[in-house]
Amino acid sequence: MTGQPDSPTGPSFERDVHPMFREKDRDSMLKAFDLWSHSDVQAHQDAILERLRDGTMPCDGAWPPEHVAVFQRWIANGSAP
Repeated sequence: MTGQPDSPTGPSFERDVHPMFREKDRDSMLKAFDLWSHSDVQAHQDAILERLRDGTMPCDGAWPPEHVAVFQRWIANGSAP
């Protein structure tokens, strides 16, 4: 995450969501979809959110609650690129 507050229209993928996914997260998911691709993450956003909420994603430990909240706001605000 950039550390910047969300824009008035909410989080964006490039500015807020993409930076939260590390290279090793991306590599572990590439067989299914690309975590650095807006369209792939948008297509799988509900499943990703479910796994983020239950702590099974990423594979080496749960995101902090504030990261999950950014991802959830990104979805709620229309999954902006």
